[in-house]
Amino acid sequence: MDRDVAVMAENVSKKFTTNLRRSMLHGMQDIARDLFKIPSHSDQLRKDEFWALKDVSFELKKGQRIGIIGPNGAGKSTLLKLLNGITRPDTGCIRINGRVGALIEVGTGFHPLLTGRENIYVNGSILGMGKSEIDSKFDSIVGFSEIGDFLDMPVKNYSSGMYIRLGFSVAVHSEPDILLVDEILSVGDIGFQKKCFRYIEEAIVGKGVSVCLVSHNPNAINRLCPEVIVLDKGILTYYGETHKGLAKYLDLMALRSGQGEVRGLTKQYARPGAGEVRVDRLSIEGGNGEEAMNLKTGDMVKFIIALRAERDMPYWPSVRLMISDLSGISIVESRLSEPEKNGWKLKKGQNIVSCEFTSLSLMPGRYLVGVKVGGGSDILQDLVMDLGYLSIIGTEDIYKLTWGAGI
Repeated sequence: MDRDVAVMAENVSKKFTTNLRRSMLHGMQDIARDLFKIPSHSDQLRKDEFWALKDVSFELKKGQRIGIIGPNGAGKSTLLKLLNGITRPDTGCIRINGRVGALIEVGTGFHPLLTGRENIYVNGSILGMGKSEIDSKFDSIVGFSEIGDFLDMPVKNYSSGMYIRLGFSVAVHSEPDILLVDEILSVGDIGFQKKCFRYIEEAIVGKGVSVCLVSHNPNAINRLCPEVIVLDKGILTYYGETHKGLAKYLDLMALRSGQGEVRGLTKQYARPGAGEVRVDRLSIEGGNGEEAMNLKTGDMVKFIIALRAERDMPYWPSVRLMISDLSGISIVESRLSEPEKNGWKLKKGQNIVSCEFTSLSLMPGRYLVGVKVGGGSDILQDLVMDLGYLSIIGTEDIYKLTWGAGI
C-alpha cells in the first residue's frame, strides 16, 4: 500500500444472519472449519443470511475527507465498523495506515459503572493514548466536552448527548490519523454539532487527518467532504464528486418511497383517518399558471389539492399542506383557505382547494410534500406524508450558499 494512502478497502463483503439461533449455528460451524482448516466458503450465503456489504472497494488518502451516504440499511455503519476493526469482513481485505479514532455508537469504549473521569482514561487507552498523554490533555478533553459538572458521575446516568460530548472529545484529542464519525453526532444538540464540525474543519483537516463521515445530512457531507460514497442495499452505487453523489442519493430516496416528482397519489395503501374524505391529487403551478417541474427559491407557487368525498359533508374539514425535509422534519405547515367561513360545504365527489405562496422561501434541495385533512378539533379524515417530492433549484450563487452553509 502506498505511503500516502490511509485506508484501502478491496472487494469487502460482510454478511449477517436474520435468525439468532441460525447465527449461533453458523458461528459454531465457522469455528470448527477454522480449527480443522476446512474452507469456509465465506463468499456464499447460507440459510437466513444476507449481504450487508458486497464487494465494496475504495481508497482514502492521507488528509482526504470522504462522506458515506445512503438510505437506512444501506450498510454505512457496517462499513465503519469494519474500518475500525470491530468486526472482520467475510471476503476482501482492509488495510489501515495510522491510528484510528472512531465515534460510531453511543457509549462505545465506556464502562457504565465508571465515572466520566475514569472513562476518559479507559477510552483514551483503547484509542492508544498513554496515561501521561491523557494527563496532559485531561483539562482540554473536559473543557471541550462541557461535562465538567458531571465528571465524577457514573456514565450510566449520562444522557445520550453527554455520551457523545465525552466520546467525541476523547476521540479527537487522541490525535488520530484517521477519524471515523457516524450519524451519531446528530444525537447531540445543535450547538455541539456546530462545535464538532468546526473542530473537524479547523483542527483535524488542518493537520492532515483523514476523515470518513457517515451522515444523512447533505449539507454536512457537502461542507466537509469533496468526495462521497453512496451505498444502497450493501452495494457501492457511486464513488466520486460529492455534488453528483448527493443527487444520486436523493434519487435513491425518491425510489425508496415509491414516488417520482410531485404529480399525484399514484399508489394506494392503508392510510389513517375515517376515510370519508381522501386526498386524490396534488398539482403544483408556478407563477405562469403552468405545472411546475422545478421551482426556484423565492418563486411564486400554487399548490392545488383535489379531495374526494364519499358523501355530502355538513362542513368543510381543515386542510393542511406540509413540507418536510427527507428525514421527515417539518419545514412548512400551512392551513389552506378556510371556505367554511363562507358557508361552503364539501360535496360528494371531487372538490378542489388551493394554497398560494407569493414567495416560497425554501433553499435548493428536495422536499417531501404531504397533506392532512381534518384532525385537531375535526375528525381526522386522511393523512399522506409522502404525497410526492418538491424540487427546489436556485441560481449558482444560491446553490453554493446553501450547500456551503452547513449546520
